[in-house]
Amino acid sequence: MKMDDIQKDWFKEKDARVYVVDTTLRDGEQTAGVVFTNQEKVQIARYLNQMGVDQIEAGIPVMGGFEKDCIKEIMSLGLKSSIMAWNRAVISDIEQSICCGVDAVAISISTSDIHIEHKLQTTRQDVLNRMADAVKFAKDNQLYVSVNAEDASRSDIAYLTEFALIAKHAGADRLRFCDTVGTLDPLTTYRYISTLINAVGIDIEMHTHNDFGMATANALAGVYAGAKYVGVTVNGLGERAGNACLQEVIMGMKYLMKLELPYNTTLFREVAEYVARASGRDLPVSKPIVGSNIFAHESGIHGDGVLKNPLTYEVFSPEEVGLERQIVIGKHSGSAAIRSKFAREYGIKLQNDEVRDILALARQMSIDKKRSLFDKELMYIYEEYLKAKKNN
Repeated sequence: MKMDDIQKDWFKEKDARVYVVDTTLRDGEQTAGVVFTNQEKVQIARYLNQMGVDQIEAGIPVMGGFEKDCIKEIMSLGLKSSIMAWNRAVISDIEQSICCGVDAVAISISTSDIHIEHKLQTTRQDVLNRMADAVKFAKDNQLYVSVNAEDASRSDIAYLTEFALIAKHAGADRLRFCDTVGTLDPLTTYRYISTLINAVGIDIEMHTHNDFGMATANALAGVYAGAKYVGVTVNGLGERAGNACLQEVIMGMKYLMKLELPYNTTLFREVAEYVARASGRDLPVSKPIVGSNIFAHESGIHGDGVLKNPLTYEVFSPEEVGLERQIVIGKHSGSAAIRSKFAREYGIKLQNDEVRDILALARQMSIDKKRSLFDKELMYIYEEYLKAKKNN
């Protein structure tokens, strides 16, 4: 049996419909130095809805005025996505969320001893009591409830299991497992999540941070373990090193885990650029999935392979994520790239000797300039080459 078939059978047994929860408008905006205008938040919500995101965490109503107004405006759009608001385990916070008309609430409280002792300055039992009271109040008001176990990855697993059981009995719809400071690795993630699911039988949402560069890997490991929800942000925006990246997680689930997903990925680049501008955070050219270099090929071997069959060096087509393939001419380019570049983009069919000579000139210019060449520079080489050839 092929590995793909094993994966499909495994996920079928797991009944693996995975739901994407985007928190760009809440956790993403908590990035140090990032502020979205209400207009930008509304547009991002529209984009997320267009992409088919299942749930949008729109903000924190207890912040008041401008934040509540924005959440209300998002609610007025009639989006298909569920709209969630973030709350502490405090009744008055949830009342503010109810005022905004959201259909879901995240109720967040710490479960690690370091947080309980030093941040909350209370006891484990008090945390359980606060959480249960808040969940019951929210359920009494017909809200969908996610209980957020903040710093879950550094929590005692026995206590976290008790926390999850009490949340479930209080009526919580799911548990958000928060790797708040990004200390998980994929193997530990799988063990924790499978243990919780087996012990409690509650739906789990993975909420991972990227402090050790493992946010996407940990999110996927959680899904492998049976988590049915995965929290993300556009471009991986978020506090410190950021959150799991929406584009990476969705394409990872689709192509690495072979899951059938309903999301419109063709908007990925457009949305990535918009959020990058709105957040004042540049989109790196090498950003996985949506960076401008992801489908740019310079190496002669790579360029030749891609021109013969794109699947030699691309797992999916650039159009699937809103990008275009680029054959870049530079120091490492080969003759196939030169020939194709001139034929496809300039309508010029080069002879073998012309390909050889122009490639040599292009490589030298690339070395001199310490970069790949612009189209105008390549055409300059061609024109100068023709003049020299004519004079000779």
